[in-house]
Amino acid sequence: MKYLLLALLLTVFSCSEHSSSPQKIKQVKKTYRGRPLRIALSAAFVSEQGHYIYNKISSYLSDQTGYQIDFDIDFNYRTINELLATGAVDAAFICGLPYVLLKDGRKEVQLLVAPIMKNPRYQDKPIYYSDLIVHRDSSYHKVEDLRGKIFIFNDKISNSGYNLPRNFLIKNGLKKGFIKKSVRSGSHESSIKAVANRSADFSFVDSLVLDFELEKGSNYASDVRVIRSIGPSGIPPLVINSNLDQELKLKLKNALLQMHHNPTGRQILKEALLKRFEEVSDSNYDDIRNKNESAKAADYLTIK
Repeated sequence: MKYLLLALLLTVFSCSEHSSSPQKIKQVKKTYRGRPLRIALSAAFVSEQGHYIYNKISSYLSDQTGYQIDFDIDFNYRTINELLATGAVDAAFICGLPYVLLKDGRKEVQLLVAPIMKNPRYQDKPIYYSDLIVHRDSSYHKVEDLRGKIFIFNDKISNSGYNLPRNFLIKNGLKKGFIKKSVRSGSHESSIKAVANRSADFSFVDSLVLDFELEKGSNYASDVRVIRSIGPSGIPPLVINSNLDQELKLKLKNALLQMHHNPTGRQILKEALLKRFEEVSDSNYDDIRNKNESAKAADYLTIK
């Protein structure tokens, strides 16, 4: 009998202890106007092999803001501009030239933040460069060596891939007949691969993409050589549709600006070779704006 009583007491104690312990409740994320917040990507501070980092940023921002967030990475520059302008996406990491084209076209878009890279080359400022690359074993060592060669570029509204090179050619009197042929690749990574496998002679590529490829031990990035860097220019920013809810806008901005103070955030930044995010003004992109206007004035919008 005493054993039965003891067993009953133990059962009651065990059930009481279990019921008083805290239960984990999964956080229910909010939607924005009945759907996840959509952030798109056309220009990156990492290369294509680093796109997993954006998934981590998406999860981090979702946890920090309490909103469901989806990242879209399969759009080109023009498509993302259209989606931003119409509000079909709420925010996007885009190149500085597409930002200028949107802003100066009076579209509903505004800057949120921009990344600051860890590499001392970037001077702790929201800037980057366009790197002129050739095959590492080529005989090309200066710009003049590239006359009559094949040029490959990622996109005509890319700043580092087209706008800066175009301005460089104008300034150096190399507008007409300098290149043999120009070919669109669709991405900086594809341009680097083309130069590495010698299907093109040279390209101007985003220094951030090349940095990331070299840091992560890319096979093809190690087969190219930088013979000139032009810039700096305003780094690709994160922009938002101006009609985004003000409270949500502030939550996103604060989460990114404070990211380097958060242990999880710091780890993500480290993987992306980033120091932090900071606010930037429209004037950070005046150099890009001026170079695009110079190309119009020179009647040289297409490199040929």
